[in-house]
Amino acid sequence: MDPRMAAELTKQVQATPSQKRLQIVVGDFVKAELPYFDVCIFNTPYKISSTIVFCLLSHRPLFHIAILMFQQEFTRHLVAQPGSSLWSRLSANVQLYAKVDHIRDVKRNNFRPAPQVKSSVVRLVPRDPPPPVKFEEFDGLTRVIFSCKNKTVWATFLHAGVISMLENNWRTVTDNAVDFKDYISELTESTDFTEQHAVKMSVNDLLKLMLVFHDKGIHFA
Repeated sequence: MDPRMAAELTKQVQATPSQKRLQIVVGDFVKAELPYFDVCIFNTPYKISSTIVFCLLSHRPLFHIAILMFQQEFTRHLVAQPGSSLWSRLSANVQLYAKVDHIRDVKRNNFRPAPQVKSSVVRLVPRDPPPPVKFEEFDGLTRVIFSCKNKTVWATFLHAGVISMLENNWRTVTDNAVDFKDYISELTESTDFTEQHAVKMSVNDLLKLMLVFHDKGIHFA
C-alpha cells in the first residue's frame, strides 16, 4: 500500500533485466485480486498476521509454497502440536489446510530500526487437494472448543451460550421437538472425546467430533 516502497522497487530494477519481469501492484493485499502465483515470500504486517494466512490459504488456484515472517509468538502457535500449551484454535485451523514448519528465528538487530518484538520465519505448504471441509464450519467448532480449553468437551458443550448457538443453527433445518440440552449431552457422551480437553485434540479428533454432530444435523456455522 506504500507508494514509496513501489517507487523504490521501480528505481532498483530500472535498466536491469528484472525490469520487464517485475510487476508491482500498489494496494491492500487482503482486498486485491491476486494474480496466479506459485511461490510467496512475505514479511507480513504483524497486526494482521491471521488475516494474511487465511487470505493465502483461500486463494485459488493453490500456490506451491510460502515463506513467511511473523512475530515469534504467532509462529509458535502456527507450528504448535496437540498437547502443547500453545496448541490453539489458530494452530488447528491453519494445520487443517496446510503443513507448517518453523525455519528459523530472526534477531532484532537484523532490522533497521530494531523492533520491540522477536520474529520467526515459517514455511507454509497448502494441502493439495485441500480437505473437503468448509472453513466457516471448522472454525465454528474450534471457536467453541477452544473458548473453554481447560474444560472437558462435555462441559464445554453444556455451556448455555454454546447450547443456544447450536440450537439456533439446528432450528433452521428441523422442527423436531426435543430437550436440546439433553440431546447435546447424550450426543457428546456418545463420542470418544467426552473427557478430552481441547488442548489435547488433534485436527483429526476435531474432524471426527464435527462429523458426529453433522450426522445429527447440528452445524457450527
